[in-house]
Amino acid sequence: MNILIAGVGGQGSLLASRILSHIFSDMDIKVSEVHGMSQRGGSVVTTVRAGKAVHSPLINDGEADILIALEFLEGLRWAHMLKPSGKAVVSTQEIMPMPVLTGATAYPERRFDNAILINALALAVQAGSPKAANIVLLGAASTLLDYPEETWFAAIEKCVKPEYLTVNKTAFSLGRSAAEKP
Repeated sequence: MNILIAGVGGQGSLLASRILSHIFSDMDIKVSEVHGMSQRGGSVVTTVRAGKAVHSPLINDGEADILIALEFLEGLRWAHMLKPSGKAVVSTQEIMPMPVLTGATAYPERRFDNAILINALALAVQAGSPKAANIVLLGAASTLLDYPEETWFAAIEKCVKPEYLTVNKTAFSLGRSAAEKP
């Protein structure tokens, strides 16, 4: 299983990868992160690979089973990593990069053909915190993996401080429900 999480610094891709690490604890797992200018809102990419024997955390072009995009443009930027049968779970949130803000370029109009599009920010706010958008998307992505919700909740409990558990579990459930709707 090859999962790529793409986002902007501060969106919680590292927490999402830690939770996935606990989900795949019965397998060999490798996790890698590439930060870019993450402290300034730059691109952040995390890979999670799980299987019988995983020798490298890196995913080659066209080999990702799942792409979780915490921001729409980052999803477009990393869509080439999906295998033809791969699935994308993409936030509809658009964070304007500096070239767009300065008018040097326009925000891309390209859209996803085969993706679960989620208004993760709105669902996270509904759950109690806009910071839980990453967990909303993880909930949506969970519909693509064969693990029960209780397993996901146990992984969240291992990675999230107790005072944030209710918000994160609610965010996860909202994302899972949104992805299951036709």
